Amino acid sequence: MFLVGETRAWLADQIRSRVVGDDPAAKNAEIFHAPGPRLFAAGSPIRTVHGDAAMFIGGLRALLLQSLHPLAMAGVAEHSDYRADPWGRLQRTADFLAATTFGSIETAERAVAIVRRVHERVSGVAPDGRPYSANDPHLLHWVHLAEADSFLSAHQRYGRRPLTAAEQDRYLSESAVIARRLGVEQPPLTVRMLRSQLAEFRPELRGTREAREAARFLLIEPPLPLTARPAYLALAAASVALLPVWTRWPLRLPFLPISERLLVGPAGDVVTGMIRWSMTSP
Repeated sequence: MFLVGETRAWLADQIRSRVVGDDPAAKNAEIFHAPGPRLFAAGSPIRTVHGDAAMFIGGLRALLLQSLHPLAMAGVAEHSDYRADPWGRLQRTADFLAATTFGSIETAERAVAIVRRVHERVSGVAPDGRPYSANDPHLLHWVHLAEADSFLSAHQRYGRRPLTAAEQDRYLSESAVIARRLGVEQPPLTVRMLRSQLAEFRPELRGTREAREAARFLLIEPPLPLTARPAYLALAAASVALLPVWTRWPLRLPFLPISERLLVGPAGDVVTGMIRWSMTSP
């Protein structure tokens, strides 16, 4: 039992150090235990999805899918330090999701304001000559679609309890609350709307050199110790397997349906189960 407890504590520390960063106890108290009303009630679909270990897979999938928009990827390539500080970027994203999903309304609004201020500094000209701005409602819309679709897809496959059809629609309507605060003008409110809006963006999407380099870094070259690489590679493979088939060639990612069904899926189940186990108090 002592060895099991040590293993659980070690794994939890490894995850928190990369996802939460320094002083996780203080962040936990600030977000989860601070007084005040919340945007979303306990048991709501958004809390179910964003609080599950499947988000590790959904987050990777979202980054890969987002990179297919050349203007969104240009902003990441020119203004993000994802290569020099990948865990810092992950921690900031995790902090935002936790603050807006579980924090008080005051905490959520403060997190949104910070993101909007950061976006004001992210603008430029993409390699194809087109200008971009992170506060452009159209690009914000694409980023939101990629995240909502990825988080929901990962949860439906790897979550502890998949959502019903009605709960999936409710998840999207709850996600839209945050999206509007960030500047998205018409976020999807149902799965049908999500599918339709994703299809509308298809003509704008393509694989760029920057997108393929980011995919290579995320999937093959992350700065991790050897002990953590097998679990991470399983998460990475599971995220790729959840991507639509049409995304594979632009990012130069393989499509191996039999292996994905027989090997990648079960491996993803094991790793998300381990994460869920480690993060649950004994």
